[in-house]
Amino acid sequence: MRLTLVAVGRRMPAWTVTGTEGYAKRLPAHWSFAIREVAQATGGDVATRTAREGEALLLAVDGPGSRRNTPSHVVALDERGRAHTTAALAARLESWQGLGRDVTLLVGGADGLHADVLARADERWSLSPLTFPHPLVRVVVVEQLYRAHSLLVGHPYHRA
Repeated sequence: MRLTLVAVGRRMPAWTVTGTEGYAKRLPAHWSFAIREVAQATGGDVATRTAREGEALLLAVDGPGSRRNTPSHVVALDERGRAHTTAALAARLESWQGLGRDVTLLVGGADGLHADVLARADERWSLSPLTFPHPLVRVVVVEQLYRAHSLLVGHPYHRA
């Protein structure tokens, strides 16, 4: 399974890079984890910006370089998505691994995800009812993936 986090925004603060890289190194090698960034749209109204960001996100999922014969399983990070406990996220990871497809996690920009992105998503995941800064979301997502994986393999990192 290739697991990719595609997020709107570039030039993250150093602490974001340190945090995501630190947890990404702990993820299993067979996940081939990667982070891809797309540019944050500027100018125009909210609808125009989210549409442009949505196009870039969808291109990262289904565009050149994707495995078109087996479309990626897309998980949109969305406040209206399903919240998971660590055990439930671990179960989702097991399910994703069993799909035999790549998994792509999508993080929108400050204005959220465009309706076309949400329509393309196979599922939606809410980290919390709280609103987080986008750099922090990256760190939280990668840490939670590592925590859920550690639970699956019986590693003592996760203590419930």
